[in-house]
Formats: sequence, structure tokens, C-alpha cells
Amino acid sequence: MTVINTRRGVLIGIIASITLIVTFSWIRNQVVIPVPSLRYISAFPQETNFGDESSPTPEIVYPKAENQPSVSNMPTSQPSDTKPNIIFILADDYGYHDIGYHGKQYGGIINTPVLDKLASEGVTLENYYVQPICSPTRVQLMSGRYQIHTGMQHFVIEHGQPRCLPLDEVTLPQKLLEANYTTHMVGKWHAGYYKAACLPHRRGFNSFFGLLLGNSDHFSHSASCGGSKGCSGFGYDLHENDMIADPKKWKGQYSTTIFTNRAIKIIKEQKKPLFLYVSYQAVHAPMQPPKDPAYDYKNISDSTRRKYAGMVSYMDYSVGRIVDALKETGKWNNSVLVFSTDNGGDISHGNNWPLRGKKKTLWEGGVRGNGFVNSPLIPPQSRGRVSHDLIHITDWFPTFVQGLAGGSLNGTKPLDGFNVWETIRDKKPSVRTEILHNIDPMLTNTETPADFEDSPELFTPTTNAAIRVGDWKLITHEPTTGNWDVPPELASTLTKPAVNNDYQPIWLFNIKSDPLETHDLSKAHPEKVRELLQKLQHYNITSVPVFYPNCDSRASPNRHSNLWVPWGETNWKHFAQIKY
Repeated sequence: MTVINTRRGVLIGIIASITLIVTFSWIRNQVVIPVPSLRYISAFPQETNFGDESSPTPEIVYPKAENQPSVSNMPTSQPSDTKPNIIFILADDYGYHDIGYHGKQYGGIINTPVLDKLASEGVTLENYYVQPICSPTRVQLMSGRYQIHTGMQHFVIEHGQPRCLPLDEVTLPQKLLEANYTTHMVGKWHAGYYKAACLPHRRGFNSFFGLLLGNSDHFSHSASCGGSKGCSGFGYDLHENDMIADPKKWKGQYSTTIFTNRAIKIIKEQKKPLFLYVSYQAVHAPMQPPKDPAYDYKNISDSTRRKYAGMVSYMDYSVGRIVDALKETGKWNNSVLVFSTDNGGDISHGNNWPLRGKKKTLWEGGVRGNGFVNSPLIPPQSRGRVSHDLIHITDWFPTFVQGLAGGSLNGTKPLDGFNVWETIRDKKPSVRTEILHNIDPMLTNTETPADFEDSPELFTPTTNAAIRVGDWKLITHEPTTGNWDVPPELASTLTKPAVNNDYQPIWLFNIKSDPLETHDLSKAHPEKVRELLQKLQHYNITSVPVFYPNCDSRASPNRHSNLWVPWGETNWKHFAQIKY
């Protein structure tokens, strides 16, 4: 009897084990979350000598979005056929003044009828903030996190730099894939490309068609090394997924046109809920309007400004084409369209009047963005209005994933963004009450203000930083004192504020009452300065070290058949293949 009981126990144990294995296998096949291989989970390279041609390159194993298993069995809060399409359109270096509904207030002559109409019939965001320069805005959109938490505090990703959106960050498209969306990107990436794992096609997008760098010729799709030291040559930079897009097909075609055409093709072909990220290269330099006399602003005498105006109006027309495609395919009634700038205008051609400052600065002209939301899903009583609720570029991550897709934010690192869908749809007050514009420890001044109270609980104002809390904004060590730049075509009708803008280590403004930043209140409200310095210090102790490596000569396109490819890969020739 004892032997029989023993055998019976062994048999039961075997059956239980088999059941457990089968169950585990089934679960494993149902839910697969794409994550980088543990062999390489950080975008911060481990090599110490990037200039050495023979330096080893870590092997990267990262699943492509197009090869990821279906996640249709994953639980979501709403059925997939009711989830709205999400269309996010990002303009590049688009000045605050240069969208019609802002510029027309001051006699502006750049026409944007499509954007004006979409904004006026939707929700115009008039307290909306981005970062003062390209890469940080794009990384924050993709991660939902401030740049102090991703090591991206300083400047942009240069063409020859070995850095990208850190690979241990869960991205916005990855979370939307989990929510049963199909995810597509068209246009400018500029979030790093030196490794294959950095590419948009490996960061959650089912497809990618566009440029990897920060800028290129709008017709030839080629770019130089820019200011990247040690980099040499001139290379072609138009990619389709992981491959080079056929130059014979695309050279000579205008970037705004081909990106719009691809966006329309995606809209027409997709059946599942769609996340479409259209990241226009327009209206970034070089100043190259389309070869169409309809976009020649002959009433603007400044040649650079005239070309820029043509680029703006053609981008406006192209946004209209995307909206028309959504309507023609029956998708518009279940879509949410968000339009945003990536930073303030570059005043060599763009303009931010009446705001102070420009691209690359923490003044309002560098960080306050043109933005609006339009959707038939917004109730009629909430449409056609201007919102002054505080909203930041990081907010789109939780808003899209949680607010629109009904997905989960589990698995991300702590987000700095907030779900603001109810603010937009239902006019509820924004849950956001403050914004950290940035802390850049690589921009410092060696002289501490004489009257500064040296305390561990206060942020030292020798470092470039800015924060907005409620209506108050504090700026420390802003190297550019800020100016109010009049659009050239309006120089005879507009007058700059007569304000002393000499350098000072601390500036304090009430942005609600003084959005033009003309009246510094730091001396009048020392208690508010102290409060905001404490806030800055609170953020500062949570920051990660800046990662801003030297450029690497291995990025030179003349080493890769005059192509821009993931140069950190030993098998870079794989990525230089042409996609026909």
C-alpha cells in the first residue's frame, strides 16, 4: 500500500508539473512585451574609446515592431474598434508669431488657414510648453519624462554623437502597441541613431519613413556633419524602417510632400486603431520652399523670411491634406488630432513676437509652443475655445496611452507627464500645476550672486535652469539676456519694449500678468525666489548625470558610402542596403 501511495504521489507530481509548464507556455505566448535584450539595455555606451576604429561594439538584440507578436489578447479598458485614432503632428522650429491666429493679431501676413480653422474649431492651447530645442522635446514626447531624468539636459543629439533616447526607457508607441494600436512614424526622428536599437523602427513603431538626423536638404535629403567634430563628409539621410530609402526614387522630391503622401497612404491602408506621428522637417533650415509660385510671398522683401513663409504655408496646406484623408476614409469622426511645435522659432528666419527670446533659450519665446487639439470626440460645448490650462509636451504620453487608448502605464519609469484628456475634452482644470523647463549643469557661471543665501535646500543660481509654478516663472543663469524680435516685414509698425535686459543671475516673472517677461520681480518678491529655488533643488536631486559624449569620427558618412547609418554597428552595411 505504501508503494502504491508513493507511486500515486509521484504521478500526481508529474501531472502537476506538466500542467504548470503548459500553462506558463500559454501565458508566455499570449503576452509578450518588447524589451531590449539584457545584453544591452542602456543607450549610454560602455566603451571608453569611441575614436578607436577597432573598439568592440556590444551585440544588440531588440525585436522590431513589425515582428512583435500580436497583443490583441491583452486586456484593455475598451474594445479596439472604439479606440480613437491618434494623429500627432509636430512642426520643426515653428515660431510663435508665425501661425496665423497669433500673427494676425499684430498684422502678420503669413497665411495658415488650415491650422487656424482646426484650432478655432477645436481647443487652442495657450499655456502650452515644449523644450527650447529639438532632441529634448522629441525624447520627452517619446518617454513622458523630463530631460533631467534621461540624461538629455544639454543641447541636441549631434550628428556624430554616440547617444540616443535611453534604451531602458519604455516609449509611447510601445505602450500603444500593447493597447492594440498600429503605430507609424513619418518624418524627422532626431532622437539618436548610432545603434540599431536606437532606430524608431526598434522603439515601438511598426513603420518609419523619414530622416534620422536633425536636418537635411529638403530635396536631396542629404546633410553634412554640421558641427560634429571629427566627422567628415556629406551623406544621404532618408530611411524606410531600417534601410536606406531608394535615392533614385526620392532625391529631388520635397520633404513635406513625401512625408504627407506617406501619412495619407498609412491612413488609407490601416484598419486597426492608428497612432500616426507626423514629424515634419518643415520649417527647419535650410530655407527651401516648394517649387510652386503659389507659395512665393512677394510682399515680404527679406529673402530668407520670404522662403520661410512659403514653407509655413505649404506645411499648412499639407496638414489639410492629412485631415481630408481622415475624412475620406471615414476615420475622422473617431480621431484626435494634436498639433504642436518642437521649440520656439529660430529668429534667423522664424519669429516669436511678441514673446521674449528664441529657440535654444528658456525665455517664453523658446519654450511656449503653438499647439491645439481638434476632434469630433470633443463635445460641442468644449470646442471652439481657448484653454489656458498648463500643459507640457510630456503630458501627451499618459494622455494618449491612458486617456485615449485606455491602456496601462504600468512598466514605465516614473512619468513627469499628466493625463490631460479631461482638461481638453471636459474643461476640467489641469492636474498640472508646475513645469520644470530644464536644468543644464553644463551651462554654468562661476560667480555666485553676492546676496545669495548659500543653503543646501536652495538651488545654486549659477546653473542654467527655469521652472514654472502656478503663474510664477524663475530663470537662473540664462546666457542670452533675451530680446523681443520684430518680424522684418512689420519693422515699421511694431516697437520693442523699452526694458533693460542686461544679464542678471536670477529673473522672476508672473507669466499670467506679464507673458512678455518685461518686468523682473526678483527684488520685489525675494520670498517667491526662495520658494522656487527650493523647487528647483527638489528636482535637481532627482536628476541623472548629463550624457553628452564627444562626437566620433566613425559617424562620418564618407566611411559609409556617403550614407548616414547606425555607425556604431559592426555590420553597418546591413543598414546601408536600399529599400526599394
